[in-house]
Amino acid sequence: MLSVIEKVAPGTLHILKRRFYILSHIKKSAPIGRRTLAERLGFTERVLRKEVEVLRNQGLIKSSSQGMECTPTGVTVFYQLEELMGQHVQSQEKETRLANALGIQHCTIVIGNSDKEQTTLVDMARATTEVMDFLLPEGKSTVAVMGGTTMFQVAEVISQQMGLNRELLFVPARGGLGESVDLQANVIAEMMAKKTAGTSRALYAPEHVRSETYSLLLEEPEIKETLDILENARLVLYSIGNALEMAKRRGMDEETLAQLIQKEAVAEAFGEFINPQGDIVHKLSRIGLQSSELPSIANVVAVAGGREKAQAIKAHMKTVPPHTWLVTDEAAANEILNGGNPLK
Repeated sequence: MLSVIEKVAPGTLHILKRRFYILSHIKKSAPIGRRTLAERLGFTERVLRKEVEVLRNQGLIKSSSQGMECTPTGVTVFYQLEELMGQHVQSQEKETRLANALGIQHCTIVIGNSDKEQTTLVDMARATTEVMDFLLPEGKSTVAVMGGTTMFQVAEVISQQMGLNRELLFVPARGGLGESVDLQANVIAEMMAKKTAGTSRALYAPEHVRSETYSLLLEEPEIKETLDILENARLVLYSIGNALEMAKRRGMDEETLAQLIQKEAVAEAFGEFINPQGDIVHKLSRIGLQSSELPSIANVVAVAGGREKAQAIKAHMKTVPPHTWLVTDEAAANEILNGGNPLK
Protein backbone atom coordinates (compact mmCIF):
# COMPACT_ATOMS: atom_id res chain seq x y z
CA MET A 1 0.00 0.00 0.00
CA LEU A 2 2.78 2.46 0.86
CA SER A 3 4.45 1.78 -2.47
CA VAL A 4 1.15 2.59 -4.21
CA ILE A 5 0.86 5.84 -2.23
CA GLU A 6 4.41 6.78 -3.25
CA LYS A 7 3.56 6.07 -6.89
CA VAL A 8 0.55 8.40 -6.84
CA ALA A 9 2.16 11.11 -4.72
CA PRO A 10 6.00 10.98 -4.74
CA GLY A 11 7.48 12.22 -1.46
CA THR A 12 4.36 11.38 0.53
CA LEU A 13 5.95 8.34 2.18
CA HIS A 14 8.62 10.49 3.85
CA ILE A 15 5.95 12.80 5.33
CA LEU A 16 3.77 9.87 6.38
CA LYS A 17 6.62 8.16 8.22
CA ARG A 18 7.56 11.37 10.02
CA ARG A 19 4.00 11.99 11.24
CA PHE A 20 3.63 8.35 12.26
CA TYR A 21 6.73 8.64 14.48
CA ILE A 22 5.34 11.82 16.04
CA LEU A 23 1.98 10.16 16.75
CA SER A 24 3.75 7.09 18.12
CA HIS A 25 5.78 9.10 20.64
CA ILE A 26 2.79 11.19 21.71
CA LYS A 27 0.67 8.09 22.25
CA LYS A 28 3.33 6.32 24.31
CA SER A 29 4.49 9.33 26.35
CA ALA A 30 1.34 11.46 26.75
CA PRO A 31 1.07 14.01 28.04
CA ILE A 32 4.31 15.33 26.54
CA GLY A 33 5.56 18.83 25.85
CA ARG A 34 6.69 19.98 22.43
CA ARG A 35 10.27 20.71 23.47
CA THR A 36 10.71 17.29 25.10
CA LEU A 37 9.22 15.59 22.02
CA ALA A 38 11.52 17.52 19.69
CA GLU A 39 14.55 16.38 21.69
CA ARG A 40 13.46 12.73 21.65
CA LEU A 41 12.79 12.76 17.90
CA GLY A 42 15.86 14.82 16.99
CA PHE A 43 13.69 17.46 15.27
CA THR A 44 14.07 21.21 15.50
CA GLU A 45 11.20 22.89 17.33
CA ARG A 46 10.32 24.76 14.12
CA VAL A 47 9.87 21.54 12.13
CA LEU A 48 7.94 19.84 14.93
CA ARG A 49 5.67 22.89 15.38
CA LYS A 50 4.54 22.65 11.75
CA GLU A 51 3.85 18.91 11.97
CA VAL A 52 2.02 19.19 15.29
CA GLU A 53 -0.18 21.93 13.82
CA VAL A 54 -1.21 19.62 10.96
CA LEU A 55 -2.00 16.74 13.35
CA ARG A 56 -4.01 19.06 15.60
CA ASN A 57 -5.99 20.50 12.68
CA GLN A 58 -6.84 16.94 11.61
CA GLY A 59 -8.20 16.20 15.09
CA LEU A 60 -5.53 13.57 15.80
CA ILE A 61 -3.94 15.22 18.84
CA LYS A 62 -4.95 17.78 21.46
CA SER A 63 -2.96 20.04 23.78
CA SER A 64 -3.38 21.07 27.39
CA SER A 65 -1.24 22.71 30.03
CA GLN A 66 0.25 19.25 30.77
CA GLY A 67 1.27 18.64 27.15
CA MET A 68 0.06 16.85 24.01
CA GLU A 69 -1.90 13.61 23.77
CA CYS A 70 -3.73 11.65 21.07
CA THR A 71 -7.47 12.01 20.59
CA PRO A 72 -9.56 8.83 20.20
CA THR A 73 -9.45 9.42 16.43
CA GLY A 74 -5.69 9.85 16.68
CA VAL A 75 -5.32 6.50 18.46
CA THR A 76 -7.39 4.76 15.75
CA VAL A 77 -5.32 6.36 12.98
CA PHE A 78 -2.11 5.40 14.79
CA TYR A 79 -3.05 1.69 14.76
CA GLN A 80 -4.01 1.89 11.09
CA LEU A 81 -0.68 3.52 10.26
CA GLU A 82 1.15 0.93 12.35
CA GLU A 83 -0.30 -1.81 10.11
CA LEU A 84 0.81 0.09 6.99
CA MET A 85 4.30 0.59 8.37
CA GLY A 86 4.50 -3.12 9.03
CA GLN A 87 3.94 -3.68 5.30
CA HIS A 88 6.72 -1.18 4.61
CA VAL A 89 9.06 -3.14 6.88
CA GLN A 90 8.18 -6.33 4.97
CA SER A 91 9.13 -4.59 1.71
CA GLN A 92 12.48 -3.62 3.20
CA GLU A 93 12.97 -7.23 4.32
CA LYS A 94 12.49 -8.39 0.71
CA GLU A 95 15.15 -5.97 -0.44
CA THR A 96 17.52 -7.31 2.21
CA ARG A 97 16.81 -10.90 1.12
CA LEU A 98 17.59 -10.04 -2.50
CA ALA A 99 20.79 -8.21 -1.58
CA ASN A 100 21.94 -11.18 0.50
CA ALA A 101 21.11 -13.63 -2.29
CA LEU A 102 23.15 -11.58 -4.77
CA GLY A 103 26.05 -10.93 -2.39
CA ILE A 104 25.75 -7.13 -2.46
CA GLN A 105 24.99 -4.53 0.19
CA HIS A 106 21.85 -2.83 -1.10
CA CYS A 107 18.81 -3.42 -3.31
CA THR A 108 15.80 -1.27 -4.12
CA ILE A 109 12.72 -3.06 -5.51
CA VAL A 110 9.87 -1.19 -7.21
CA ILE A 111 6.41 -2.60 -7.98
CA GLY A 112 5.72 -4.18 -11.39
CA ASN A 113 7.41 -5.69 -14.42
CA SER A 114 9.39 -3.30 -16.62
CA ASP A 115 9.29 -5.84 -19.47
CA LYS A 116 5.58 -5.11 -19.86
CA GLU A 117 4.95 -1.77 -18.15
CA GLN A 118 6.60 1.50 -19.11
CA THR A 119 5.42 2.95 -15.81
CA THR A 120 7.58 0.44 -13.93
CA LEU A 121 10.65 1.54 -15.90
CA VAL A 122 9.84 5.12 -14.94
CA ASP A 123 9.49 4.06 -11.28
CA MET A 124 12.90 2.34 -11.44
CA ALA A 125 14.37 5.53 -12.89
CA ARG A 126 12.86 7.62 -10.08
CA ALA A 127 14.13 5.15 -7.48
CA THR A 128 17.58 5.42 -9.07
CA THR A 129 17.63 9.20 -8.69
CA GLU A 130 16.65 8.78 -5.02
CA VAL A 131 19.58 6.39 -4.54
CA MET A 132 21.92 8.85 -6.25
CA ASP A 133 20.62 11.70 -4.08
CA PHE A 134 21.27 9.59 -0.98
CA LEU A 135 24.79 8.55 -2.01
CA LEU A 136 26.24 11.75 -3.46
CA PRO A 137 27.69 14.18 -0.89
CA GLU A 138 27.51 17.95 -1.10
CA GLY A 139 30.22 19.67 -3.14
CA LYS A 140 32.04 18.33 -6.18
CA SER A 141 31.41 14.84 -7.54
CA THR A 142 32.01 13.09 -10.84
CA VAL A 143 29.29 10.73 -12.05
CA ALA A 144 30.19 8.15 -14.72
CA VAL A 145 27.13 7.15 -16.72
CA MET A 146 26.50 4.54 -19.40
CA GLY A 147 24.06 4.80 -22.30
CA GLY A 148 20.97 2.84 -23.26
CA THR A 149 17.20 2.94 -22.79
CA THR A 150 17.26 2.60 -18.99
CA MET A 151 19.85 5.34 -18.54
CA PHE A 152 17.89 7.61 -20.89
CA GLN A 153 14.85 7.15 -18.64
CA VAL A 154 16.91 8.09 -15.58
CA ALA A 155 18.04 11.24 -17.39
CA GLU A 156 14.40 12.01 -18.20
CA VAL A 157 13.28 11.98 -14.55
CA ILE A 158 16.34 13.47 -12.85
CA SER A 159 15.54 16.89 -11.38
CA GLN A 160 17.15 20.09 -10.17
CA GLN A 161 16.99 18.68 -6.64
CA MET A 162 20.01 16.52 -7.46
CA GLY A 163 22.12 19.60 -8.07
CA LEU A 164 21.30 21.42 -4.83
CA ASN A 165 24.53 22.16 -2.92
CA ARG A 166 26.42 19.99 -5.41
CA GLU A 167 28.80 20.59 -8.31
CA LEU A 168 28.23 17.57 -10.51
CA LEU A 169 30.32 16.53 -13.51
CA PHE A 170 28.69 13.86 -15.67
CA VAL A 171 31.06 11.85 -17.84
CA PRO A 172 30.12 9.12 -20.35
CA ALA A 173 31.52 5.81 -19.16
CA ARG A 174 31.73 4.40 -22.69
CA GLY A 175 32.13 5.54 -26.27
CA GLY A 176 29.42 5.45 -28.91
CA LEU A 177 27.65 2.12 -29.40
CA GLY A 178 26.22 2.84 -32.83
CA GLU A 179 22.69 3.03 -31.42
CA SER A 180 20.21 5.90 -31.55
CA VAL A 181 21.93 9.20 -30.77
CA ASP A 182 19.52 9.88 -27.87
CA LEU A 183 20.60 6.67 -26.15
CA GLN A 184 24.35 7.29 -26.34
CA ALA A 185 26.25 7.95 -23.13
CA ASN A 186 27.51 11.34 -24.34
CA VAL A 187 23.96 12.63 -24.83
CA ILE A 188 22.68 11.15 -21.55
CA ALA A 189 25.57 12.72 -19.60
CA GLU A 190 24.74 16.07 -21.18
CA MET A 191 21.02 15.70 -20.35
CA MET A 192 21.78 14.95 -16.71
CA ALA A 193 24.16 17.91 -16.50
CA LYS A 194 21.59 20.35 -17.88
CA LYS A 195 18.83 19.15 -15.56
CA THR A 196 21.00 19.42 -12.44
CA ALA A 197 22.82 22.64 -13.39
CA GLY A 198 26.02 20.61 -13.58
CA THR A 199 28.59 20.12 -16.33
CA SER A 200 29.41 17.27 -18.68
CA ARG A 201 32.38 16.06 -20.66
CA ALA A 202 32.16 14.11 -23.91
CA LEU A 203 34.03 10.96 -24.87
CA TYR A 204 34.51 11.18 -28.62
CA ALA A 205 35.42 7.62 -29.46
CA PRO A 206 33.65 4.46 -30.61
CA GLU A 207 33.02 2.03 -27.78
CA HIS A 208 34.21 -1.11 -29.54
CA VAL A 209 37.45 -0.95 -31.54
CA ARG A 210 39.92 -3.40 -33.01
CA SER A 211 42.73 -4.35 -30.65
CA GLU A 212 45.36 -2.69 -32.87
CA THR A 213 43.36 0.58 -32.82
CA TYR A 214 42.68 0.44 -29.08
CA SER A 215 46.21 1.30 -27.94
CA LEU A 216 46.45 4.16 -30.45
CA LEU A 217 43.20 5.76 -29.24
CA LEU A 218 44.36 5.57 -25.63
CA GLU A 219 47.25 7.85 -26.54
CA GLU A 220 44.94 10.62 -27.76
CA PRO A 221 45.27 13.41 -25.12
CA GLU A 222 41.55 14.22 -24.89
CA ILE A 223 40.52 10.57 -24.62
CA LYS A 224 43.27 9.88 -22.09
CA GLU A 225 42.19 12.84 -19.95
CA THR A 226 38.54 11.73 -20.00
CA LEU A 227 39.51 8.20 -18.98
CA ASP A 228 41.59 9.61 -16.11
CA ILE A 229 38.52 11.53 -14.91
CA LEU A 230 36.43 8.35 -15.08
CA GLU A 231 38.91 6.51 -12.86
CA ASN A 232 38.26 9.11 -10.15
CA ALA A 233 34.46 9.08 -10.39
CA ARG A 234 32.54 9.08 -7.12
CA LEU A 235 29.56 7.21 -8.59
CA VAL A 236 29.08 4.99 -11.64
CA LEU A 237 25.61 4.41 -13.05
CA TYR A 238 24.89 1.65 -15.56
CA SER A 239 22.43 -1.00 -16.71
CA ILE A 240 22.76 -4.74 -17.32
CA GLY A 241 21.89 -6.26 -20.68
CA ASN A 242 20.88 -9.66 -21.98
CA ALA A 243 23.95 -11.10 -23.71
CA LEU A 244 22.51 -11.98 -27.11
CA GLU A 245 20.41 -8.83 -27.33
CA MET A 246 23.46 -6.67 -26.64
CA ALA A 247 25.59 -8.66 -29.08
CA LYS A 248 23.06 -8.00 -31.84
CA ARG A 249 22.88 -4.30 -30.96
CA ARG A 250 26.64 -4.17 -31.35
CA GLY A 251 26.39 -5.77 -34.77
CA MET A 252 28.49 -8.78 -33.85
CA ASP A 253 28.83 -11.43 -36.58
CA GLU A 254 27.00 -14.76 -36.71
CA GLU A 255 30.11 -16.72 -35.73
CA THR A 256 30.54 -14.72 -32.53
CA LEU A 257 26.83 -15.03 -31.75
CA ALA A 258 27.10 -18.80 -32.13
CA GLN A 259 30.08 -18.84 -29.75
CA LEU A 260 28.16 -16.83 -27.17
CA ILE A 261 25.29 -19.30 -27.36
CA GLN A 262 27.69 -22.24 -27.07
CA LYS A 263 29.37 -20.67 -24.02
CA GLU A 264 25.94 -19.93 -22.45
CA ALA A 265 26.45 -16.19 -22.18
CA VAL A 266 23.43 -14.61 -20.45
CA ALA A 267 24.57 -11.15 -19.33
CA GLU A 268 26.52 -8.19 -20.68
CA ALA A 269 27.97 -5.10 -19.04
CA PHE A 270 31.20 -3.18 -19.59
CA GLY A 271 31.74 -5.11 -22.83
CA GLU A 272 31.94 -8.40 -20.92
CA PHE A 273 29.69 -11.35 -21.72
CA ILE A 274 29.02 -13.54 -18.68
CA ASN A 275 27.64 -17.05 -18.18
CA PRO A 276 25.32 -18.09 -15.30
CA GLN A 277 28.33 -19.03 -13.15
CA GLY A 278 29.67 -15.47 -13.36
CA ASP A 279 32.54 -16.36 -15.73
CA ILE A 280 33.49 -13.88 -18.46
CA VAL A 281 33.25 -15.93 -21.67
CA HIS A 282 33.88 -13.09 -24.13
CA LYS A 283 35.33 -9.60 -23.72
CA LEU A 284 35.47 -6.69 -26.15
CA SER A 285 38.28 -4.21 -26.52
CA ARG A 286 36.39 -1.07 -25.56
CA ILE A 287 37.02 2.58 -24.84
CA GLY A 288 35.57 3.63 -21.49
CA LEU A 289 35.37 2.63 -17.86
CA GLN A 290 36.51 -0.95 -17.22
CA SER A 291 34.83 -3.35 -14.78
CA SER A 292 38.18 -3.82 -13.05
CA GLU A 293 37.92 -0.19 -11.85
CA LEU A 294 34.60 -0.66 -10.04
CA PRO A 295 36.07 -1.79 -6.68
CA SER A 296 37.89 1.53 -6.35
CA ILE A 297 34.78 3.64 -7.07
CA ALA A 298 32.92 4.55 -3.89
CA ASN A 299 29.37 4.12 -5.24
CA VAL A 300 28.33 1.60 -7.89
CA VAL A 301 24.66 1.71 -8.96
CA ALA A 302 23.27 -0.89 -11.39
CA VAL A 303 19.73 -0.59 -12.80
CA ALA A 304 17.91 -3.48 -14.47
CA GLY A 305 14.47 -5.04 -14.19
CA GLY A 306 11.95 -7.34 -15.79
CA ARG A 307 11.59 -11.09 -15.52
CA GLU A 308 13.54 -11.56 -18.76
CA LYS A 309 16.61 -9.91 -17.22
CA ALA A 310 16.58 -11.89 -13.99
CA GLN A 311 19.16 -14.42 -15.17
CA ALA A 312 21.38 -11.64 -16.51
CA ILE A 313 21.18 -9.73 -13.22
CA LYS A 314 21.97 -12.83 -11.18
CA ALA A 315 24.98 -13.70 -13.36
CA HIS A 316 26.40 -10.18 -13.52
CA MET A 317 26.10 -9.63 -9.76
CA LYS A 318 28.64 -12.43 -9.28
CA THR A 319 31.26 -10.16 -10.85
CA VAL A 320 30.61 -6.86 -9.03
CA PRO A 321 32.13 -5.41 -5.84
CA PRO A 322 30.01 -5.99 -2.71
CA HIS A 323 29.20 -2.29 -2.27
CA THR A 324 27.09 -2.33 -5.47
CA TRP A 325 23.52 -1.01 -5.14
CA LEU A 326 20.94 -2.68 -7.45
CA VAL A 327 17.71 -0.97 -8.46
CA THR A 328 15.25 -3.50 -9.91
CA ASP A 329 11.57 -4.46 -10.03
CA GLU A 330 9.36 -7.13 -8.45
CA ALA A 331 9.32 -9.30 -11.57
CA ALA A 332 13.10 -9.71 -11.58
CA ALA A 333 13.28 -10.03 -7.78
CA ASN A 334 10.59 -12.72 -7.71
CA GLU A 335 12.32 -14.68 -10.46
CA ILE A 336 15.72 -14.51 -8.74
CA LEU A 337 14.47 -15.36 -5.26
CA ASN A 338 11.49 -17.58 -5.84
CA GLY A 339 11.45 -18.86 -9.42
CA GLY A 340 8.92 -16.26 -10.53
CA ASN A 341 6.44 -16.78 -7.69
CA PRO A 342 5.44 -13.78 -5.56
CA LEU A 343 7.76 -13.19 -2.61
CA LYS A 344 6.44 -14.35 0.71
